[in-house]
Amino acid sequence: MSETEEHYLDTPEAISAYFDRLSKEDHSVCAVDTEADSLHSYDTKMCLIQFAVPGNLAIIDPLAVELEELEPMLDFFKSTRAIWMHGADYDMSMFRKTFDWIPDVVWDTQSAARLLGVRKYGLANLLEQEFDLVVSKQSQKANWGRRPLSPKMLAYAFNDVRYLIELGNRYLERLEEKGRRGWFEEMCSYARTIAVERTERSEDEVWRINGWGKLDRKGLAFLRGLWQWRDEECRRLDRPHFKFMSNNELIEFSKQLQKGERIEPPKYLRPAFARRLLKTISEIREIPESDYPVKYRKNGGPRIEIDEARFQKIRNYRDKVAAELDIDSTLIATRQSLELLAAPNLEQENKEELLLKWQRELIQEVL
Repeated sequence: MSETEEHYLDTPEAISAYFDRLSKEDHSVCAVDTEADSLHSYDTKMCLIQFAVPGNLAIIDPLAVELEELEPMLDFFKSTRAIWMHGADYDMSMFRKTFDWIPDVVWDTQSAARLLGVRKYGLANLLEQEFDLVVSKQSQKANWGRRPLSPKMLAYAFNDVRYLIELGNRYLERLEEKGRRGWFEEMCSYARTIAVERTERSEDEVWRINGWGKLDRKGLAFLRGLWQWRDEECRRLDRPHFKFMSNNELIEFSKQLQKGERIEPPKYLRPAFARRLLKTISEIREIPESDYPVKYRKNGGPRIEIDEARFQKIRNYRDKVAAELDIDSTLIATRQSLELLAAPNLEQENKEELLLKWQRELIQEVL
């Protein structure tokens, strides 16, 4: 790969001058990645933005400037035809959370690789396959909110975008050759739509963590209270939930408490946390049954009936088509989609929305 300029931009003046210079050049696409601190803080925030155009790399530090001082960067993004990302869903979510905006056209190298039949599609895997490069993943779980960044972290961050445009261009050529370019663009457009329309979970849903469906209403009352206790402790500590107490522990405590059993605070909890935990449990025991959370089906709506014979027929056909195309069969339709397609009590109008145009065309014969 040719030599590239590398810049670290952490002042409004540097950011403005950099993107002003680039705006006078001809750049129809760029590559972008983000780093956040979800593994290290209570409230996830964008900590780095990595950027690339041919011959030029930059790391923009959003923690060092005000959001409005990043407008020159956003203006440049808006001027491009498309932005390459890898595993774009998380980065699009961070853009929405931070700027209340997502680039209009996002091309995902991960999606492109999968449509070409690649089974190991992590960025490190792709760089090794395409460029025979082995890049370090040591900083993958680093605390990106700390400053200064170490040379190792900076190298990792630059490498996340250094090769994306060239990688994407190679994939676009192969997708064109295989007649799958349209599939790719439809897939990326749909992924962006999902990121735009995704809503925050309500207060009555956020505590319903995996496993809540196995609890009765009393157990749900304990789960809700325990979740709220953990949330407050984590807010106080500025720590992510999983680094304080796991979801599995909350579920197990709730199962025990709904049966009337007593629990002992985990030994790893400091005395003050343990006291507040026991106080929370005592308060939940005083809640009248009428105030217990409502028990409902996770997905809502009527129970879906599945025609097993039809399900198997569609799945077999999907698998046959996927094998011929040498792609993962779930790219054509997930198991959940197949079950819904095989449901006699689901309206055809709802079934039409389950697949993208190219996915439906591939298995239309069996639908």
